[in-house]
Amino acid sequence: MQGEKGNKKRPAGRRPGFSGLRFLVTYVLFMGALALVMSLEPIKRVIDINGVYTDFIVRATAFVLKPFGFVRGVQGSVIHLQGISLDVKFGCNGLEAFLIYMVAILAFPAHWKEKLWGILAGFVVIQILNVARIAALGYCGVHFASFFHIFHIYVAQGIMIAIAFALFLFWLSNVVKE
Repeated sequence: MQGEKGNKKRPAGRRPGFSGLRFLVTYVLFMGALALVMSLEPIKRVIDINGVYTDFIVRATAFVLKPFGFVRGVQGSVIHLQGISLDVKFGCNGLEAFLIYMVAILAFPAHWKEKLWGILAGFVVIQILNVARIAALGYCGVHFASFFHIFHIYVAQGIMIAIAFALFLFWLSNVVKE
């Protein structure tokens, strides 16, 4: 449908200048570059992003679980609980989910202000939900040990990826306006 001469109405949901292929290629390149940077030993000697991130998550989770009375201590990436120890690794610490979310925002054509706010807000939300997820895993491990493996493998691991995707869609719905 056309309005005035030369003014074509763009299809609903399409952003001017958006290319799905460009988004995909940019996403893969950004994710690859981040993975490379995080894995290089010279950079890890200066700052181990995964280590710092994991340490923060482990301490925050232990703090959340402390009132329940079954935290026995924290040692590195391990939270010792009553009857179970949780070793928080990459993929469990929420960094992977945050990187998936952040790179999607960076790859999408939007103003830098929108990207920055999306990344900062997403970081906070992902951290809060991931600490709650790990705390729930710890609670499950202490009180429902027979279900821990099933909950950990089949439920908890996918939750953070789904949250990252849902947050990205929420960010998109606020950035792309008709």
